[in-house]
Amino acid sequence: MPQPPKQPPKPYAPAPGEVASEARRAGFDLAKPQAELLSRYLTLLLKWNRAMNLVGRATWPEVFRDLAADSLHLAAFLETLALPESPLTLDLGAGAGLPGIPLRCLWGAGEYVLVELREKRAVFLRQAVGELQQAGGLPGVRVFHGRAEVVGEELRRLRLKPRADLVVSRAFMPWPKLLPLAAGLLAPGGRLVVLANDPPPSAGQLAEAGAESGCGCVVEAVRSYPAGSGKARYFWSLIPAMA
Repeated sequence: MPQPPKQPPKPYAPAPGEVASEARRAGFDLAKPQAELLSRYLTLLLKWNRAMNLVGRATWPEVFRDLAADSLHLAAFLETLALPESPLTLDLGAGAGLPGIPLRCLWGAGEYVLVELREKRAVFLRQAVGELQQAGGLPGVRVFHGRAEVVGEELRRLRLKPRADLVVSRAFMPWPKLLPLAAGLLAPGGRLVVLANDPPPSAGQLAEAGAESGCGCVVEAVRSYPAGSGKARYFWSLIPAMA
């Protein structure tokens, strides 16, 4: 007698304590509300991932170690930068909410806009942000569905600052193309933070890219850390040369 086809396993919902244990392995002690928010986010991410392939075929510990843990390191890195007390941050190409949503579970300064062009991912972002805000997290987070080049119109509509104090980018576009885009979005004294698998470009490479685009930058700070794969990842903080 033919057997009915097997149904794919339901995504496992990690308990806050399990998330806190993974965070400790990465070198971070989470407060109970932070672990609860991250647990909710990972559960939502894996649930939606079955239909939308947001992060590929992965278990929640793999997603945490390879992707979400970056946000914990990013929160610590941002604390070292001379940002305003209440910065406006633009997260370009927010995708599945990484690094932005886990970051905001820990780092709640100012206003944070997740910028995403792809409609399905923007729908997921709105759903995830809404549920986590109902749970008391993600202060000041908004989702903008559209091109990064026109996000300024959304900032005016929301009556936020006309330009950002911080632009965050992870795999959004190659850095030489990103520089002029970010320069047009940043307020004077603002900075671009890039999450990358490689060290920052040299001063010569930055000068060459600046000469071609008319938007020169200098490296303000760099931090490397071990990723879940064991390889190093990097944060670069870049400041437009005019600043």
